[in-house]
Amino acid sequence: MPLLPFLTGDAPVATLDDYLAAGGGEGLARARRLGPEQTAKEVSLSRLRGRGGAGFPTGRKWASVREAPGSRRYAVCNAAEGEPATFKDRALMRANPWQAVEGLAIAAFAVGATEAFLATKARFERERAAVVEAVAAMDAAGLLDGVTISVVAGPDEYLFGEEKALLEVIEGHDPLPRLLPPFQHGLFATGPQLGWESHPPATPPSAGPEPNPTLVNNLETLSNVPHILARGPEWFRRMGTESSPGTMVCTVVGDVARPGVHEVEMGTPFAELLGLAGGPLPGRSFKAAFSGVGNRVLASDRFDAPLSYEGLAAAGSGLGAGGFAVYDDTACMVDVAAVLSRFLWVESCGQCPPCKRGSGDITEALERLRGADARERDVQVVGARLRTVTDANRCYLGTEEQLLISSVLETFPEDFADHLAGFCRLPPRQFAVPKIEDITGDTVVYDLRHARKQPDWTYE
Repeated sequence: MPLLPFLTGDAPVATLDDYLAAGGGEGLARARRLGPEQTAKEVSLSRLRGRGGAGFPTGRKWASVREAPGSRRYAVCNAAEGEPATFKDRALMRANPWQAVEGLAIAAFAVGATEAFLATKARFERERAAVVEAVAAMDAAGLLDGVTISVVAGPDEYLFGEEKALLEVIEGHDPLPRLLPPFQHGLFATGPQLGWESHPPATPPSAGPEPNPTLVNNLETLSNVPHILARGPEWFRRMGTESSPGTMVCTVVGDVARPGVHEVEMGTPFAELLGLAGGPLPGRSFKAAFSGVGNRVLASDRFDAPLSYEGLAAAGSGLGAGGFAVYDDTACMVDVAAVLSRFLWVESCGQCPPCKRGSGDITEALERLRGADARERDVQVVGARLRTVTDANRCYLGTEEQLLISSVLETFPEDFADHLAGFCRLPPRQFAVPKIEDITGDTVVYDLRHARKQPDWTYE
């Protein structure tokens, strides 16, 4: 049985009949034969790790929801893809939405949830239509017996993809991260969060506290689950590394000849992935790559690092969600840092003032460093705000700002030194935040509207 590509496939799976003919549904059927506890154990034995960015062991996450106190549980598929340079979840929804829906049904069964949600952005119209069709067809065929799956369309904000904010959107609120994680304070919970909330509780406290433990997994994570259940955890562990088994659906954009999406085995050298993307542009050489905006920059002298959680961590960066923005030797890292910092500042929700104000001060200082009036004082402002931008944060956004900007300063001090000296030796370039609108073939379209987005989430 061929191993690759098993998630993205050689051609899109158009109908439920096609999916079932290719072995779809076997994972869910086996899960029901095994029972919830053994199903969760199979996932643990596979060593599948979350593909949304953190790389947390999936089986352990399922166990935390199963074991958490509460009489009602929910399962959620996070398809609210908004990480810059990432297109993998949309690529999977286009290629095979059926496997994600089946994976969500298996997860719900394993944790004891009778209701599940697949949350994606309203602007992902093509992908949302595909999963709506998949849910309806699988339900009509009786494959989802025992679990109700609803597809939720949410806003375009980056924080919609944060799991605590995702639950807020499903409940009909703005994407403002909660204080407690979903396994402690899940969907439609009535217990207090022990902290400020952005809206009144839906149910009076007199109704009694119900935490409703909720499982949240990324769409790529859940897409792996039917294959693991159907073929066994040993099959899955044949791919990848011991600590990072399986494959990763990676996006590569930026200064490459052929931007696009590629499913590769975990442990594949990053340089080999760049080869699939056509290598650098003619006459150019690579300088750096960013794994979304959640990790430290990866300099080109470390491009031999393996694509695994442990491999990129050892290289000083991280795998994240497998989306990479690559820059060549014509890119000034002062410019790139300013653009990426502005993305995080604009997308910060403002619940935690050190994050919002700190990322704003950092962005403004970087903008001054880009100009003709750059001063040493601007570097000092960046350093001071980086030390406090994570104070009291409800989510990881402040940490992203800290990791990303500090790493650029440390890795490319010469670019900043040039600007402080009043010049830049690199040619002028216009940089857009690599937030992807669409990828068709070798052509990537960025969301240029984001440059007009303001810190209050309105558009100029």
